[in-house]
Amino acid sequence: MGTNFQYIPCSLQDELRRIANAILVPGKGILATDESPNSMDKKFAPYCIPNTEENRRLYRQVLFTTENLQEYISGVILHNETLYQKADNGKTFGDLLRHRGIIIGIKVDKGIVPLPGSLDESTTEGLDDLYCRCGKYKRDGCDFAKWRCVLKIGKHTPSYQAIVENTNVLARYASICQSQGIVPIVEPEVLVDGEHDIIKAQKVTETVLAAQYKALNDHHVFLEGTLLKPNMITPGQNCTRKNSPEEVAYVTVQAFLRTIPAAVPGIVFLSGGQSEEEATVNLNAINNVNLKHPWELTFSYGRALQESAMAAYAGKKENIPQAQIELLKRAKANSLARAGKYIAGSIPPFKNEQNLFVADHKY
Repeated sequence: MGTNFQYIPCSLQDELRRIANAILVPGKGILATDESPNSMDKKFAPYCIPNTEENRRLYRQVLFTTENLQEYISGVILHNETLYQKADNGKTFGDLLRHRGIIIGIKVDKGIVPLPGSLDESTTEGLDDLYCRCGKYKRDGCDFAKWRCVLKIGKHTPSYQAIVENTNVLARYASICQSQGIVPIVEPEVLVDGEHDIIKAQKVTETVLAAQYKALNDHHVFLEGTLLKPNMITPGQNCTRKNSPEEVAYVTVQAFLRTIPAAVPGIVFLSGGQSEEEATVNLNAINNVNLKHPWELTFSYGRALQESAMAAYAGKKENIPQAQIELLKRAKANSLARAGKYIAGSIPPFKNEQNLFVADHKY
């Protein structure tokens, strides 16, 4: 294997490092609002809200105009549609958020598709024109990006084929983003679907992450200018034994210590179908675990930040103030958890605990 390569220029390294560290500022995390227009059906359907572009715009406006959101949120991930939509005051959502000191991220993958020859596994599309799209997004104010691949735990999965394919796709995406001054969030999600126990989930996650950092090294990705968005290690959704937050925290950080280089500045967890409270309590336990680690450990939540706000809003203008209160409450709860200071049950969700799990989740 040849070693005649060069890292990206030092000026670009400095920019990527600066952006990554700004996202990881203490007490803050990422709000993921990058659902595709089609996937918004799942969010709107329980409240009989028609899934139109205008209704999507109005809902995003509820989130992005929440007063003091920047106290707990350092970055927001947008979908292409949302980046160019405008608030009622005429400003694009991107400009609206940047004006409040929030860093703009963009979802750049084009969705999950079947991986032929595998055991019902998948890969993610979107590499073909990514270089040009990243250049445009950077010019339009985006400083980080997100790309999601998924792997399933089963009797014979994830296969070697699926692991190699998905980790290399993520590595290629990361190198393209960095070439355009965009910090890549690398998201190799091991799905929670299945009956497996937490030890099986730990072993599979370790195998996937080891392959992921091998692929990133092969593609000469500058690790200090990346973020990792992994699953917390929990038992399968249908496993009969549910582990405590302390157990989840220990095996999660233990797995990361075995696989993630210290050069990576931070880990921004996905919620992975956990309830709002469960995602917060587990993040809190992770930040209190008795294991030394070199990375910042924070959140990049979608459903676990939005569910209460959506339930309070329900598509009605008169409910906007309450919806914004609920969003701010969940953001504050996770800010406390990111510091290991959240007290379970102290900031309850809008409704009784809801199961946010979606089988084989796509968005």
